[in-house]
Amino acid sequence: MVDVSSSDVSFSGVTSSGSDVSLSLRTVARISEIGEKEWDSCAGEDHPFTRYAFLAALEDSKSAVAASGWMPHHLVVESPDPTQNKRPLAIMPLYIKGHSYGEYVFDHSWANAYERAGGQYYPKLQSSIPFTPVPGKRLLVRQDLTDAEPSAKDLQKALLQGLCTLCDRYGVSSAHITFLEKEEWDCAEKENYLLRLGEQFHWQNNDYECFDDFLGDLASRKRKNIRKERQQALTSSVRLEALTGDALKAEHWDAFYQFYLNTSDRKWGSPYLERAFFHLIGETMANQILLVLGKQDGEWVCGALNFFSKTHLYGRNWGSLVDYPFLHFEACYYQAIDFAIAQGLKTVEAGAQGTHKLLRGYRPVPTYSAHYIPHQGFRDAVNRFLSEEKDAIADSIERLHHYTPFRKGAP
Repeated sequence: MVDVSSSDVSFSGVTSSGSDVSLSLRTVARISEIGEKEWDSCAGEDHPFTRYAFLAALEDSKSAVAASGWMPHHLVVESPDPTQNKRPLAIMPLYIKGHSYGEYVFDHSWANAYERAGGQYYPKLQSSIPFTPVPGKRLLVRQDLTDAEPSAKDLQKALLQGLCTLCDRYGVSSAHITFLEKEEWDCAEKENYLLRLGEQFHWQNNDYECFDDFLGDLASRKRKNIRKERQQALTSSVRLEALTGDALKAEHWDAFYQFYLNTSDRKWGSPYLERAFFHLIGETMANQILLVLGKQDGEWVCGALNFFSKTHLYGRNWGSLVDYPFLHFEACYYQAIDFAIAQGLKTVEAGAQGTHKLLRGYRPVPTYSAHYIPHQGFRDAVNRFLSEEKDAIADSIERLHHYTPFRKGAP
């Protein structure tokens, strides 16, 4: 691993208003060093995955720690003036990564090329939400800034420049910010980051009052297909229950963890999340969780884990001990749509990849990541790759819009 014994960074420059600014940046090895109140003063409490509760659960359960290849190294911006309140002004969730697993923006080919050329790609710096391909803010700026403090834009700039400084100081191959928001992506370009485009599938609520209203926007044949899938899923002996808030109990998390392990064994061999993680979020985030569980003959046999904000539902994990036609689609996609309509949520995000989501009303949308690579030759090679990939992704999004199930003229 890199030497992180001295990681404080100073930043000085000119603000967007033309005045001088002086800031200090430091890193912390545990989110608890910042504390829930100060972290959420920057992250807010609505987006579930940037909340202190979610990230602390990953650390406290030992799901995202140095031993798993996710060493917390969160970047904090403060005023260096000793007369000022030393509260965090901005934060970037940051990790020193010993591999590229659990990120969902794939750079394995970059690592292979770098190491074939004689370099050492790992460790690298990674700003992301571990195991969570959900777009959101990565430059977390305090929401109650005073007039005497730097602007949000200046603090974003400080975080971006501070990450580059850490990358250079540690002598690591690269620094990556994944699934950041478009506005942050644009800011990163101004700070010498390379830009990468990705693709996901999201469902949009056009003020539907019920599932049939959504189906009414689809072409006749596609509408019939979805109705048929729901009927087949619900004619199995599995009965689904949607649980949230106080309805979530320890028994539900114990059952879901077994489904999660079973899916991990079949898909990639080793689970990322520890059992304690699920119990911790059940204790601290129950009011932002929707757990769809299936019961057969009195036993829980499958489940889909979702989180939600005031506007979005985020599908995260699915697992099952049984295999029935379309049960996965019902539990993960259609139950999510039902919940979003009932709660007035605008968007359902169904996670990474999966063109099969297209025919179920989830439309293609772009996602964004930014990458800092100090080695000029390697940077040039990656930049050429990203340029070609960006054109291909943009073309794919445009092309796939022609294959959605929506009837002509539907919003």
